[in-house]
Amino acid sequence: MKALLSLPLLALLLQSGQTPAPTIQDGAPVAVVAFEVSKDRQTPPPVEPDDKTPTREVIAINKNFQRNVRVNDPVGARDPNEDTIDGRSAAIEKNVQAARTPTKKPVDGFSYRVRLRNDAGAATEVVFWEYDSSDPSDAAAVASRRQFLCPVQLKQGKEKELQVFSSLSPTDVLDATNSPGKPAASLQEKVVVNRVEYSDGTIWQRAGWNFGEIRESYKRAVATPWTPGEQCRRL
Repeated sequence: MKALLSLPLLALLLQSGQTPAPTIQDGAPVAVVAFEVSKDRQTPPPVEPDDKTPTREVIAINKNFQRNVRVNDPVGARDPNEDTIDGRSAAIEKNVQAARTPTKKPVDGFSYRVRLRNDAGAATEVVFWEYDSSDPSDAAAVASRRQFLCPVQLKQGKEKELQVFSSLSPTDVLDATNSPGKPAASLQEKVVVNRVEYSDGTIWQRAGWNFGEIRESYKRAVATPWTPGEQCRRL
């Protein structure tokens, strides 16, 4: 999780306000093996009540001899500390906080999945990628872009599937004959890698892609701590 917490190179960019010129190569060194977009529903993680564990009373069970004896208690045996005044007060307080915490409702959205393979020599630390959709039958239509940030450690030749949930539809152009949020059947879809940062400090960046355009959305994306199991975030 080191890449999730530090992202040292990008932090330096944000402080300096300048983007160093990366080495532009022909073809992304991280290949897109497969991708998929599907409708999904997720429930935000609940807010855990503050754990205000009180100082335990000095009761007999907490003395060394009795505590060592309790090691042999059967599984599920009630902790005597729960029957003390402090223990009961803590339990009541926890129940009150849980009752005051609003229940979060499920959110409808889409899961974007991509399988990447690292074809470069160095291991990756951060990958920027995007899902694009366009309507080839309408030259005036604006292509839809959904960009994502994934701190991922991927060694040479290794593959990994990444997933990110977003409330945004994969396209702004919808097919009225299908269910809401489903892309029109005529749309063309693709996934491209925009930027790769490696563990040795080098960078690859796609020609024509500008980090400055997503600088503010990057700041918002990394402003909050990452949750366990979270792989990517939308930019």
